[in-house]
Amino acid sequence: MLLLAVVTGSCVYSALSVLAARNYLRQPRRRSSLLPVSILKPLAGADWGLEDNLRSFFQQDYPEFEVLMAVRTPDDAAAPVVRKVQAAYPRVRSRLIVTGEPPYPNAKVFSLDRMMDAAGHDLLVMADSDVRVAPDMLATVTPEFEDPDVGLTTCPYKAVPGPSFWSTIEAIGMNTEFLGGVLTARMLDGMKFALGPTICARKEVLRQIGGFGRLKDYLAEDFVMGQLVAQAGWRVLLSRYAIEHHIGSQPFRINFSHRIRWCRSTRRSRPWGYVGQLFTYPLPLALMLWAVRPSWWPAAAIALLMRALSAHATAWDVLRDPLTGRLWWLVPVQDVVSFAMWVAGFFGNTIHWRGRRYELRRDGTFRLVSG
Repeated sequence: MLLLAVVTGSCVYSALSVLAARNYLRQPRRRSSLLPVSILKPLAGADWGLEDNLRSFFQQDYPEFEVLMAVRTPDDAAAPVVRKVQAAYPRVRSRLIVTGEPPYPNAKVFSLDRMMDAAGHDLLVMADSDVRVAPDMLATVTPEFEDPDVGLTTCPYKAVPGPSFWSTIEAIGMNTEFLGGVLTARMLDGMKFALGPTICARKEVLRQIGGFGRLKDYLAEDFVMGQLVAQAGWRVLLSRYAIEHHIGSQPFRINFSHRIRWCRSTRRSRPWGYVGQLFTYPLPLALMLWAVRPSWWPAAAIALLMRALSAHATAWDVLRDPLTGRLWWLVPVQDVVSFAMWVAGFFGNTIHWRGRRYELRRDGTFRLVSG
């Protein structure tokens, strides 16, 4: 029976994700090279927790770094937050750049391009506005560039939600499902992509792949950036440093729109990989098998056990995530919701992003439809 074969495949995937987590944890930490760093922070609006997120980068225990931040207009809601943080840390070299309206679809890429031109150092740390880190972040990621063949590193992340239910289950999904896929891909095929919240790269490498102008028409610019760097012959690493990704507190409608955007973007960026995500849903598949053939409940039970082991390996062994440990009983709920989102992601080619509507093309690029 086809469904049984798929459930079996999902069990194999879960076992691979456990092995992949152990493989990731075996890589050594380096703490010697302390290269000067330019931190680039693209901003748009005063996101939930923005001030604390920014402060965490100004509080780095590191000898030489600067913080560059970019907004589209001077009256952006993020601007007064930036000025408040700058005033609190006058000894940290920092600058707020007003970019103006972006001339191409991906406004974040335009902000990064403008900040790279102004950056005073060759090693760039690009971090989204919803990222929060500990004071040892730079001291952990920069030594990974001691290897001259490393062109880019990307940080795994522990999702931290606000108080809303929908943000909570999304965070549990990121910490148990999404990371498992990243670790498994890393083990089987190496890192040939990057994760958006935090990416570290050499300037020369970004220029070699065509600069940010090469990424301007892609929604999933992080994935494409890592792909191009790998294709250019540079090593891409999944860093040993896990950042905190504070996803805010979204009601159902906004959370649904956000997750559908993510699904549709993934489908366009790597269509066959998106189809293969079917095997990352052992729990919903096991429930369907049990409903169709109740006598095959042992196979369903094994699938549930493998899912539990996979979730523990990523959320606890890798991330030390207290959220999943406390609300483990929401993992099945999240898995069913995520499976429904995955199915919905096969339909439709438009997304809504920061108040604008875009059309996704087959090659992963996108264009503005209305704003």
